Amino acid sequence: MRERGIDSYLNGVRKLDALMGYIKFNQRTAEIDASDLKHKELNDLMRYCALKGARKIVLKNVCGQRYIGTRLYFPNDIKLEIEIYGTPGNDLGAFLNGHKIIVHGNAQDGIGNTMNDGEIIVEGRGGDVVAMAMRGGRIFIKESVGYRAAIHMKEYKDKVPVLVIGKTSQDFLGEYMAGGIVIILGIGLKKEKHYAHYIGTGMHGGVIYLRGKVEDYQLGKEVGVVEMDDDDWKILEKHVGDFAKYFGYELDDLLSGKFMKLIPVSKRPYGKIYAY
Repeated sequence: MRERGIDSYLNGVRKLDALMGYIKFNQRTAEIDASDLKHKELNDLMRYCALKGARKIVLKNVCGQRYIGTRLYFPNDIKLEIEIYGTPGNDLGAFLNGHKIIVHGNAQDGIGNTMNDGEIIVEGRGGDVVAMAMRGGRIFIKESVGYRAAIHMKEYKDKVPVLVIGKTSQDFLGEYMAGGIVIILGIGLKKEKHYAHYIGTGMHGGVIYLRGKVEDYQLGKEVGVVEMDDDDWKILEKHVGDFAKYFGYELDDLLSGKFMKLIPVSKRPYGKIYAY
C-alpha cells in the first residue's frame, strides 16, 4: 500500500492528527504508545512509520493487541526491528517476512503463525500453538510454551524454520510436524524430566532436539529416538549459541547434559485414512 493510501485509511478510522499524537520520531526510530490503540490502528501506524523512513519501531504499553508485525511486506524489501514493551496478543508475527521482533515480556498464543522469515525473540513465556505452520525464520522463547508448539511446522524450498524453547512445553509438541528444527533446552527442570505427553504425534518430517529426559510413554507413536551425530551438534551450537547470546546464558552450560534426538518413523502416518 502506498503512503497516500495509509493516510487515507487512517483518516477513515480516526482523525490522522489525533493518531499522530501516539508517535514520536527520532531520526530513523519511531516510538508508538499503544495504550489506547486498537490492533488495526496499531498495525497501520507501524506501516505508516516504516513508509515515513523508520527502521526501528518501539511499541510501549502493549496490552493484548493482536497480529503485531503482520501487513509489513514492502516491495522494496524494507526490514524493521520492532521492540515490544508489554504483552502482545495472539498471532504475534503472523506471516512475518524478514523483520526482527523483540518482546520484553510474555506473549500470547500463535507466535509466528505461518511465519516466512525473520526472527522473533520473547524474553518471557509463549502461549499455545507457537510456530504453527511456520515455514522459515527463527523463534526464540526464553521460558516455556503452552500446548501444540510447532504444530504443522514445515520446510519450504530452502527455508528451514527453527524454534528454540528455553524451558519446556505442554502436550502435543511437534504435532503433525512436517519439517524444521525444534530445540527444547529444559532449563531449570526438576530432575531434568519434561512433563509433556504425545510429543510428535502425527510427526512426519523435521527433528526435535530435547535436552533432558522423557519416557517412551510420553512420545507419540510416530516418533523414535536416534543417536546424535556431528551435524546435530553443529546445529545446536549455532542456534543454542544465539539463544545464549540473546538471553545471557553460557553456551557450554546449555550444551551440557544429555540431548535426545527425535525424528519421525513414518513419512505418511495417516495415509491409510485418505487412500487405500
